[in-house]
Amino acid sequence: MYFCNAFNQDSCKFWDVKSDLCTVGVLRNPVWEPYTDWIVVSETDQKKRRTNIAYSVRKKILAMLEEDQFGPGVALPSERELMAKFDVGRPAVREAMQSLQVMGVVEIRHGERAKVAEPSIDRTIEHFSCTMRHLIAASSVNLEHLKTARFAFEKAMASEAARMRTTADIERMTRLVDAQEACKCDHALFLAHDRDFHRAIATISGNPIYAALAEAMFGWLRDAQINVILLPGSEDPTIDEHRAVLAAIEAGDPKQAAKAMDHHLTRANSFYHRAHPTMGDDI
Repeated sequence: MYFCNAFNQDSCKFWDVKSDLCTVGVLRNPVWEPYTDWIVVSETDQKKRRTNIAYSVRKKILAMLEEDQFGPGVALPSERELMAKFDVGRPAVREAMQSLQVMGVVEIRHGERAKVAEPSIDRTIEHFSCTMRHLIAASSVNLEHLKTARFAFEKAMASEAARMRTTADIERMTRLVDAQEACKCDHALFLAHDRDFHRAIATISGNPIYAALAEAMFGWLRDAQINVILLPGSEDPTIDEHRAVLAAIEAGDPKQAAKAMDHHLTRANSFYHRAHPTMGDDI
């Protein structure tokens, strides 16, 4: 292609397509000259181009990691090797790798090659949680959708727990409720035991994804309406309802367990309405 070196005394940025690097030059004479690897781009175009290149590199690395040779703990090719493989510059590779690290796909340590991360359900859900919290904060309607989803999920987990519970499960959950009752004056600890109780119900299923989702949804709601469970007078009803859910699970009654959980969550939701009367029909 041909490039005009612009106008007298104008400072212009040049972008090297292959190296993905930028330099600044002062141009004095408007002379047309042939260039192969150099083009002139605006500041906005530079950012877009770098983002697009890094996104493309990330997709290619993800595709590469699907190959059998890249299991958990295996080192990835070096930065230089990835630059050569994808014909891009170092900034694009680094940005792509940083993005993959945030996603929990790779582990990066100073002075070492990046490695394929050990798969983690909790880490995956935590990555998703950032987006979920933003979604809830953006609209009260989204909060209502989350509460509806939690109703269905928690009722299903209680019903499943009633079918699959063991003596050890019942003993562990009994200890959790007893511990929660003993710390009614410690709001932070009370809330922690409340979370543990709901996660324990999901854990009985034997499916780690259920357990991680139970804790995640509890956390999203806690962040959105932190004062709900801490309202004066809400501790005793919470304990009574947990014991009712536990009794139905221990009795092996799926329908009653789901019913008790529905009552528990409905009462918690009514506390929210009373705590936020100005929200009206938006909640």
